[in-house]
Amino acid sequence: MSKSLPYSVKDIHYDNAKFRHRSPLKVLSQSLLTLNTKRNYASCSTGKFLILILVFGLVCLMLMSKSPNESALNEKGKVTFVGGLRLGRLLRKPPRLPPRLSPDEGQLRGSSTNGSTISISDPKWAARQQSVKDAFDHAWSGYRKYAMGYDELMPISQKGVDGLGGLGATVVDALDTAMIMGLDNVVSEAGSWVETHLLERISQKGQVNLFETTIRVLGGLLSAYHLSGGEQGTMNMTHNGPKPAIYLNIAKDLADRLLSAFTSSPTPVPFCDVILHESTAHPAPGGASSTAEVASVQLEFNYLSAISGDPKYSTEAMKVLAHIKTLPKTEGLVPIYISSQTGEFVGENIRLGSRGDSYYEYLIKVWLQQGTKVNSNFTYLHDMYIEAMKGVRHLLVRNSIPKGLVFVGELPYGSKGEFSPKMDHLVCFLPGTLALGATKGLTKEQALKENLLSFEDLENLKLAEDLAKTCFEMYEVTATGLAPEIAYFHTAEYSEDGLEGGNKSSVYANDIIIKHADRHNLLRPETVESLFVLYRITKDTKYRDQGWQIFEAFEKYTKVKSGGYTSLDDVTEVPPHRRDKMETFFLGETLKYLYLLFGDDSVIPLDKFVFNTEAHPLPIRNT
Repeated sequence: MSKSLPYSVKDIHYDNAKFRHRSPLKVLSQSLLTLNTKRNYASCSTGKFLILILVFGLVCLMLMSKSPNESALNEKGKVTFVGGLRLGRLLRKPPRLPPRLSPDEGQLRGSSTNGSTISISDPKWAARQQSVKDAFDHAWSGYRKYAMGYDELMPISQKGVDGLGGLGATVVDALDTAMIMGLDNVVSEAGSWVETHLLERISQKGQVNLFETTIRVLGGLLSAYHLSGGEQGTMNMTHNGPKPAIYLNIAKDLADRLLSAFTSSPTPVPFCDVILHESTAHPAPGGASSTAEVASVQLEFNYLSAISGDPKYSTEAMKVLAHIKTLPKTEGLVPIYISSQTGEFVGENIRLGSRGDSYYEYLIKVWLQQGTKVNSNFTYLHDMYIEAMKGVRHLLVRNSIPKGLVFVGELPYGSKGEFSPKMDHLVCFLPGTLALGATKGLTKEQALKENLLSFEDLENLKLAEDLAKTCFEMYEVTATGLAPEIAYFHTAEYSEDGLEGGNKSSVYANDIIIKHADRHNLLRPETVESLFVLYRITKDTKYRDQGWQIFEAFEKYTKVKSGGYTSLDDVTEVPPHRRDKMETFFLGETLKYLYLLFGDDSVIPLDKFVFNTEAHPLPIRNT
């Protein structure tokens, strides 16, 4: 761990010497020397009187300097006063220049030795952060009680269900959240299950989706490895659970099987499904994979190569992005399907919602992960991201009527087809990604001060704040205060009556249209993710306030008394009908982002970590 300082030890000695406290002996000897050179002055009565005053003052200084710790403080810890002088001022230590923290030391700020957060925020936000921690504990208790080892909890039925391949996805998804929150009991329970059962599950299970398994299970294992101190000289947020090597070994075993999706494909585009116990893979029916899925596994495979020393994981994963670079695009925007058989895009449907979203997210995050100042081999990713965001602003951004909310629509038939004012809740990842891409994880103030923001960055940051407002209003406009899965926006070309959100007092009640089939809420994290990133970057407390309002709505309408939280069928009605499903990302993402939003900025700093698309933090390399 580097402990270099931005100046030499000689500099420190010089600076401190200017303020060094002189001993009483030196003061007395210098005074006597001065007196000896001025005998004539002492011969007069006035001079003798002044000498007496000087001697008296020196005696006082000697008494005060004898034991500064004892004389300056009384038994109650208060500063004492002598002769009307505050001793604290006289005994103040000389100022010291601040040391420069290395990246690893910077990561450790805000954490105690046992990994629990030391909050320096005000009591209100510390209390609210504790409320999120309590919510996580309630969610975990329901899962542990009724569904331990299953992928997901059905909290109303009080049973578990496997919908993600049977790898205990909730356990792995929630593990690093528990580490960040300092919930050592949960870390012990989840870590013990991983150590005891997960490797066996991987070797026996059948078909899993490459993307879902990578972002949830592989990503969760890699984040747990890092946060538990897997890399020498880096942070250790917990002393509970198995040793970091356990997480790494299981991650390598899983990744080795997932690699068959890449090596089995005739093109750089991987197959989407893997048979784990056979280490074989096959394409989706029809041969088309989601563009977002094949282009959103690179953070995880890159990091695994970095810590394992085996480049094969990164090599295979990065072939996908290098290949997509060569394909034709529409102002940087790409269709949502791509064929693993031909390597070409399929169809013309362009959107930043489902099947398109995390492609754009990973362009900027993979570039950031590799260390922007060190590795120039990945600058093409930044270029692709910048071009795509220009395309978003030009082709997809519109304003609603009558109040002018900024939203991102879709092009179902390409740029020459009709524009659709449809916006998935999934698109609400975009404000956070735009802000992160603009400042590279620094605060806006710091980036401006260091002259790091281009005109393009400022435009993207403005769009981020506008879209974050829209995402929040998708919550505010409903009767429950929770967002629907999909919203449409009233424009000059599109309007439907009788499909409001249920909150008639909302200023934007006539701007947002919610169709009956789209009114469900799955406890999704995208909006609170963006609120978290924007608060870190802008320091505007409105993002915290909005996050708290969303959390309160989750508590009011989705909490199940016996344990866990549930999805809802219709957010426009009160009371809403409950859907009986707690998605793994509620523990892995939603509550994690809310906890970090209300906490101290030094915990998982954005200029030291990137979050994968399932909110598992991975360290930025080579910084």
